[in-house]
Amino acid sequence: MITMKDFVPEKDPILREHAQEVSFPLSKEDYELATKMRDFLINSQDEAMAEKYQLRPGVGVAAPQIGQSKQIFAIYIMDYDEEGNPTEPKVDQIVINPKLISHSIEEVALKDGEGCLSVRRAVPGYVPRPKRAKIKFYDLEGKEHVVKLRNYEAIVFQHELDHLKGIMFYDHINPDAPWTHAENVTII
Repeated sequence: MITMKDFVPEKDPILREHAQEVSFPLSKEDYELATKMRDFLINSQDEAMAEKYQLRPGVGVAAPQIGQSKQIFAIYIMDYDEEGNPTEPKVDQIVINPKLISHSIEEVALKDGEGCLSVRRAVPGYVPRPKRAKIKFYDLEGKEHVVKLRNYEAIVFQHELDHLKGIMFYDHINPDAPWTHAENVTII
């Protein structure tokens, strides 16, 4: 089981490397790594598990964050009802060897900024990213998928994709004016 002690700190050089492509069929180690990453996200969003194991909640995790230079990430985003109670996963995906095919010029940023499980401090500021993104990737069995994403889901995928390229979310923040944004950026 992955816990917070498995995450490398933000200064670890692996977070600035280009992660290595993974070959198919997946090795037993790569398969287990991918499924454990997904399990971490599920556990981190479960109040009892998060409290028991002191997990920070997350919606995405990339292999470099746990010390593996591999092009693998997992995303688990819950859907919520009108009262704010979780209903079912909106996105539940293990992503292997992803490629950004296209993206919009229009951008989007989260109103409260972004966070990262490898960054144990608050980094204030807007993180502008393309509002729409088309991404090609492979699943655990090596089947190719192409997804079109927008808004929050596009942000999460791009945050994790950045990890595979050695880019941290705060690299996108304007250091001189962190809470300002261009006209083509929608704040959500």
